[in-house]
Amino acid sequence: MLPVLGLGSHGAAVVQLQESLADLGYLPVRRAGSGKTDWVWRFQDIPAPLRQLWQPGVYTAMTAGAVMAFEADHGLAVDGLAGPKVSAALATALRNRQKHTRGYSWVYVSTSNPQTLWLWKDGRIVLRSLANTGIAAAPTPAGTWPVYLRYRSQTMEGTTPSGAYYRDPDVPWVSYFYRGDAVHGFPRARYGFPQSLGCVELPVAAAAKVWNNTAIGTLVTVGSGTLAGG
Repeated sequence: MLPVLGLGSHGAAVVQLQESLADLGYLPVRRAGSGKTDWVWRFQDIPAPLRQLWQPGVYTAMTAGAVMAFEADHGLAVDGLAGPKVSAALATALRNRQKHTRGYSWVYVSTSNPQTLWLWKDGRIVLRSLANTGIAAAPTPAGTWPVYLRYRSQTMEGTTPSGAYYRDPDVPWVSYFYRGDAVHGFPRARYGFPQSLGCVELPVAAAAKVWNNTAIGTLVTVGSGTLAGG
């Protein structure tokens, strides 16, 4: 039986998986030779935080996101694990040349004030917007995760760190990337500093552009740095 590959897996089986995903357009790299380091980026402008996410032969968040995008496109359960069903579907897609056509997108969120979100797609920054992340009692964690669930609109409810109940109906353009934290639109008087309970809040128009240029599997990186340009 074929092994099930997931975060932390490494070795020849992961390289083969990455080659298949790259051939189908699910990764921002392509194989340029048979050596371990013989990979090249498909685009000219690759921000440093995105470069750091790529590790040939290692099943990192970038590979997991590519698997999730492939699973979503091919009607498979989206879990980010590459088992026999994913392997069979990849073989079929390669045979039939069923390439990914939406391009490669990546979201970077800076927690440094003014807090900012960048949307990078196919070698260029297509959106830069002020954003809000979590307050000190409910911070947005640093790291990189693939989007795993999306809604055009959703009622959000729960309790605040102080125990108060909240209910926000019709929150638009929602993309969950880490547990209950999502990128979404939310009307505020101002943006650029911590105001949420862990989510990344954007002006509604900016959130719509992010939602329409991302998908299941798109990586969201939260860090303290900034991106040039945009």
